[in-house]
Amino acid sequence: MATTSNTINKLTNIDLSIQISLSGLSFCILQRDINTISTLKHFDFNKKLNPLEVLEKLKHVFNTEKALQDDFNKVCIIHENELSTLVPKPLFNEDCLADYLKFNSKILKSDYITHDDILINDSINVYVPYININNFIYDRFGSFTFKHASTVLIENILLIEKNSDTTKVYINVSKNHFEIVVVNNTSLIFYNTFEYKTKEDFIYYLLFTAEQLKLNPETLQLIFLGEIDTKDQLYIIAYKYIRFVFLGNREDNYKYSIDAQPATHQSDFTLIHSF
Repeated sequence: MATTSNTINKLTNIDLSIQISLSGLSFCILQRDINTISTLKHFDFNKKLNPLEVLEKLKHVFNTEKALQDDFNKVCIIHENELSTLVPKPLFNEDCLADYLKFNSKILKSDYITHDDILINDSINVYVPYININNFIYDRFGSFTFKHASTVLIENILLIEKNSDTTKVYINVSKNHFEIVVVNNTSLIFYNTFEYKTKEDFIYYLLFTAEQLKLNPETLQLIFLGEIDTKDQLYIIAYKYIRFVFLGNREDNYKYSIDAQPATHQSDFTLIHSF
């Protein structure tokens, strides 16, 4: 989805992407002329805030981060929350957005609901963006684009797996939640997001999902993305129950400046793939 205005941005080679949730935000700056990520920063709120508090955090970041004072050719906002659902495009009716969401998400009558097209598998992602964040970005930059984080995640996993004939289970790990994406070639078998507090919460959701999809822990291939390495408790407990466990790779083609190195090859997957 895109927000438009009559504002004409200055021509630059610099793009900005911001991923924002109720528990934190991160931003990334891409210098397109040299194909280099020049800035990559994360801000953890330490607790779950409300959208008004998140906006104040975002304003503070804009007021204190010198890199955000530049003019940008393109600006993208990635909304990360559990308020989304997927609908096959042939069954989609734009007049029924709230109906799609109300069965698996707690929404308010005042919520603004929108949708992304996921072209690679002919589906629609219906979701609630943080509209106050969008309004702030619109006032600051004029024209910009926004998507749901799951749109970016699903699109790019399906692209990575487009020539594979093996079912893969991807898990994208964040501090307090994770997404499970199960794919086979360009077919999306399953997507959901889960909050967790302990490694036991995590493994319960993972094994329950595998059981419901009739995936054998002895043969399924599990691939981790996000904030995780082989020493992480989530990786260790997954390896206890799943035979084939791997760390993934963003498979991007960007170069990175010294001050913008991602923590691992699999971290910041949705933020970096949002360009």
